[in-house]
Amino acid sequence: MLLRLFVLTLCQLAGAAAGWWLARAWGAAAGAALGAWLWLAADSWAAARLLAWLRSGEPGEALPRLHGPWAEAAERARRLLRDGQRREQASQGRLDDILAALQASPNGVTLLDAGGHIEWCNQMAEEHFGLDATRDALQSIGNLVREPEFAAYLAGGDHAPGVVLPGRGSTPSRPVRIAVHLHPYGDGRRLLLSRDITQLEQAEAMRRDFVANVSHEIRTPLTVLIGFVETLQTLPLSAAERDRYLGLMARQGERMQRLVQDLLTLSRLEGSPLPGRQDWVSVRELLRHCHDEARALSAALTQGARAHHIAFPDAAQAEAAGQVAGSAGELQSALTNLVNNAVRYTPAGGSITVCWEAQPGGGARFCVTDSGPGIAPEHLARITERFYRVDRSRSRDTGGTGLGLAIVKHVAQRHGAVLRVASLLGEGATFSIEFPAARLRAARELSAAGTAP
Repeated sequence: MLLRLFVLTLCQLAGAAAGWWLARAWGAAAGAALGAWLWLAADSWAAARLLAWLRSGEPGEALPRLHGPWAEAAERARRLLRDGQRREQASQGRLDDILAALQASPNGVTLLDAGGHIEWCNQMAEEHFGLDATRDALQSIGNLVREPEFAAYLAGGDHAPGVVLPGRGSTPSRPVRIAVHLHPYGDGRRLLLSRDITQLEQAEAMRRDFVANVSHEIRTPLTVLIGFVETLQTLPLSAAERDRYLGLMARQGERMQRLVQDLLTLSRLEGSPLPGRQDWVSVRELLRHCHDEARALSAALTQGARAHHIAFPDAAQAEAAGQVAGSAGELQSALTNLVNNAVRYTPAGGSITVCWEAQPGGGARFCVTDSGPGIAPEHLARITERFYRVDRSRSRDTGGTGLGLAIVKHVAQRHGAVLRVASLLGEGATFSIEFPAARLRAARELSAAGTAP
């Protein structure tokens, strides 16, 4: 400020001196006034240039050539503008990061203004409600989501409970369920969160069915056992009758034992780490064990009637099969389940064929084909579900628990294999497990490495 006064005074003195030299006293006064006006014009011109630069809105544009206080003011203004621009860019960056995080959320996020109009939504919300973030901006959410339950929830005062709506593309055969919650924030705005709970509801339904099935399966043999125990306790029975009742009780006890064992097997499969590829199991030993169990089960079921015709690979074929990487216990359980199922559901005198076949690409296929009653097409998609039975009465007669194929499917998945089922009603069934090449070692490889199969 002092510098400006000094320059103004200097201009006035210079003008006064020039005026005095030209016209004495009146000239000095006029010169001083003229000097002040010239200084004011130059100062105003510098201020106008600075103002024009500020109005341009481009902090990066070169500063005008100014002097004195106006140059300092221009430099300070540029610094302030650059700082403001950096803060704006940082704020925009944080906003972009927040929006990117919301886009990556597995849940739908929709921002509504005080009137219920859409301000922004992420891709998951678009999928849940069939929205388009660009097209539907500032549209009323009530006009776009027309479910009566949602309209009542949106208009209601209590948003804490939330509401469950059918999802986009939901059908009776494949329902989609979306849980929706509204949360107020800001000045009357609301946050609409949506979450796909289809799998959760399915898991809950499966849990309820599982508990109900387990309870039913255990209650039936327990009822029989309790009835026989009461009979033995209250009635005088002959030795033959007592032996028959005790035999029936033993069968029911064995049935419960198999059920508990299968449940424990499933629990162990679901809770244990995946089998590694460092342990190798001989296919020949797996087939031999399956053959022994199949013969014993067939003899127990037929009891002197026509035995099943059971065909397994011969010794040379079994030897050539080599080894498979994984858990010996799990693999034996899966293969034995398939063979035993074929024996149980094939009438006496029927045929069961077991094979181990090499596949293109180095894989292999364990296959069990029977001449039993076959499976109707509507049952094939659900046959590996726990406790699902095509014929419940026949399953109980043969001693099945309804968990065998569920165990097989879990074991196959844990070993990178695939369980396949092919059947026609009245023409038998074929169950196969296809193993990937990475899990197999052929006999020739073992011979080359000097390892016994």
